[in-house]
Amino acid sequence: MRKELAESIIKLAIVNEKIIFLSGDLGFMALEGVRETLGERFINTGVAEQNMATMAAALAYEGFIPFIYSISPFITLRPYEQLRNDICLHNLPVKVVANGGGYGYGIMGSTHHNIEDIGSMRILPNMKVFVPFTGADVDASLQEMVNDSSPNYLRLNLASNQANIASFSQWRKIKESVNKPQAVIIGTGTVTDNLFKLPSYLLDDLEIWLLSKFPVDDIPPGLLEKISETKNVITLEEHQGQCGLHETLASLLLKKLKTSINYNTLFASGYPSGKYGSQQWHLEENNLAGKNLENKVLEFISNTNA
Repeated sequence: MRKELAESIIKLAIVNEKIIFLSGDLGFMALEGVRETLGERFINTGVAEQNMATMAAALAYEGFIPFIYSISPFITLRPYEQLRNDICLHNLPVKVVANGGGYGYGIMGSTHHNIEDIGSMRILPNMKVFVPFTGADVDASLQEMVNDSSPNYLRLNLASNQANIASFSQWRKIKESVNKPQAVIIGTGTVTDNLFKLPSYLLDDLEIWLLSKFPVDDIPPGLLEKISETKNVITLEEHQGQCGLHETLASLLLKKLKTSINYNTLFASGYPSGKYGSQQWHLEENNLAGKNLENKVLEFISNTNA
């Protein structure tokens, strides 16, 4: 999604001179166009993320719209105190852009992974979290972020190439069930794309929804109706089990549902084998891709029908 990010930032910055882009010494082969277009509004702060966050807070206080960019754990967890105290407590419109959420940096290991980012960001005061699915979602997210007066977090990953996906919004149904639905699967982020690789005997029985913005205050009536009908929900997220999609959804369903359901969760449990590999390898080890995902979805559907 770095290409889409660069194209959108350039487009927005041409018409809005308040936009400033700060990079933590990253962006090779991706942000050169941003640097050339923004000129002195592009600032390489070096490997100094805490300082970059505080600089952005000062710029936002003076009326600018600063974007700060780095690898996901470096732009969220390393400057967390500055994000909370300097930006969020003052409700300043700093836009935090993270590349490679989840296991995105693969073999580089846990120091470069971030399976805590959605939770750690969404609990900050005034922070809104955007989790795009397609490349087009990146542009739509940035348009919203620029027009929002609050701090925002954008989680980038490898974009899905699925066609005919509904336009970006907080909730989207992205696949109807071919047969009578046996489960509703709700995902967040591009890990949801792995569902489309399931064999047709499973995929045809699933209705798939996306949750792409946090915080969440309500559930669409159509989704609530389908959950009540199937009585079987599966959540899917490249994020740890706490403070992410499935806890958010569970809290809302407890308030809204009038019937009991089966509630099944698939999330990043860390490093079960204690080893590191590619992003795909980590997803498969955590039942979020490949044959392991297929087996888990089949298990959840079979248990409901038993």
